[in-house]
Amino acid sequence: MDRDHSLIARRLEKLEAFRQAGIDPFANRFAVAETCEQALRNFEEGRETALAGRIVSHRVMGKSQFLHIQDQSGRLQLYAQKQTLGDEAFQQLRELDLGDIIGVSGQSFTTRTQEKSLKLATFTVLSKALRPPPDKWSGLENPEIRYRQRYLDLMANEETRNVFQKRSRIIWEIRQFLHSRGFMEVETPMMQTIPGGAAAKTFVTRHQALNCDFHLRIAIELHLKRLLVGGFDRVFEIGRNFRNEGLSRRHNPEFTMLEVYQTYGDYRTMMELLQSMIRQVAERVIGSQEIPAKDGKSAIDLKTDWRRVRYRDLIRERMGTDWFDLEPAERRSQALELDLEIRPDCEDYEITNAVFEKLIEPNLIQPTFVTHLPKELVPLAKLSPDDPSTVEVFECCINGQEIAPAYSEQNDPVEQRARLEEQAGGERQKLDEDFLIALEHGMPPAGGMGIGIDRLCMTLLSQDNIRDVILFPQMKPEHPESATADS
Repeated sequence: MDRDHSLIARRLEKLEAFRQAGIDPFANRFAVAETCEQALRNFEEGRETALAGRIVSHRVMGKSQFLHIQDQSGRLQLYAQKQTLGDEAFQQLRELDLGDIIGVSGQSFTTRTQEKSLKLATFTVLSKALRPPPDKWSGLENPEIRYRQRYLDLMANEETRNVFQKRSRIIWEIRQFLHSRGFMEVETPMMQTIPGGAAAKTFVTRHQALNCDFHLRIAIELHLKRLLVGGFDRVFEIGRNFRNEGLSRRHNPEFTMLEVYQTYGDYRTMMELLQSMIRQVAERVIGSQEIPAKDGKSAIDLKTDWRRVRYRDLIRERMGTDWFDLEPAERRSQALELDLEIRPDCEDYEITNAVFEKLIEPNLIQPTFVTHLPKELVPLAKLSPDDPSTVEVFECCINGQEIAPAYSEQNDPVEQRARLEEQAGGERQKLDEDFLIALEHGMPPAGGMGIGIDRLCMTLLSQDNIRDVILFPQMKPEHPESATADS
């Protein structure tokens, strides 16, 4: 800690020295002609250009100095000569520290070691860093620091920067794909008086002017269906959902979802849409339709037709062909013997679903559409005509986790009300009456789908922790008392 204070004190002295010399160490304007990557791509001997970036290396060699600056696109070497800059400017450049941000101009040239570089003609200090940058090899070994101070992680680790640049590309490509299919992007409320579209504990906030509580949404679904009633045929939204539940390697309380709805389609329409979209996104962002699996040994093959299998068939494969012929007590007993967490009040269908979630889903590495789930799990989907105990649904699992559920959407207002009342346990205040009234005005048949963007990025970018694809994941405050202090 004393060392940090001494380094900061030394940088403060340099800051004051710049000011005393009439230099503004936080200049607010510099004309950047191109990025580091563009300067390298457009390289020509003697070509003049202007760049800006953070100093990430600095070597003084007598009357010469070598620096590297880094911007979002990459890094570029700078070469400075005393006779070119002059004594005063050369000394000022020498006083710069790692982490300082400068603007530079000069001519492109190739060094004797064949490195494409920029020979400095002028430089401008744009921001004086008062704290030293992290040491790539030792300063960011603690993942807590990487997540809490993501800017340090981005500053030090090219791999981290690449992940988030590709995440941005993934979302952009998803939008382009959907627009090409005639879908319209919309925005719906994140604060709702009655949260719907899923079952989860909510975050609650108070609206003072309206004198009522609002819930941060747990799903986007019900407002998008209102738009189908209103006459929009193909809509989607990419936005945040919030669930007041636990954190894990696959769960963050604040997460990004894509929800998409298409009239006159069904869950099979959504299968084709999802498969085509992920293949195209992978090809354009990753450059391949094969990506490493979580076991590190096999590849996830997006090219081959994705498996389609019924939920019950997967259960029978794992638990035996007689599983659904057993008495509920026997199913409970077998689940407990497998060390599954079964609460005393668990319904029979919840016991079977625990088998699926804990013993089956983690082993679904290749893309798999799990279809025809029990109706109790999905109250917003149409019943299957051939088996009314199930619904026309799929869950797409890739690399051992659910990426996307999709339904043939329930558009019968009488049936929908009955199933939502059953889910609410008779508590009418939990029903979204406005949504049910909207259905009574007539909603076309439709297919709908939700895609967890964070999990999709985990899969495509070969990351095994959701925090590694979220720039600023939720963390417990370092100083808990500050989180509960009165404002």
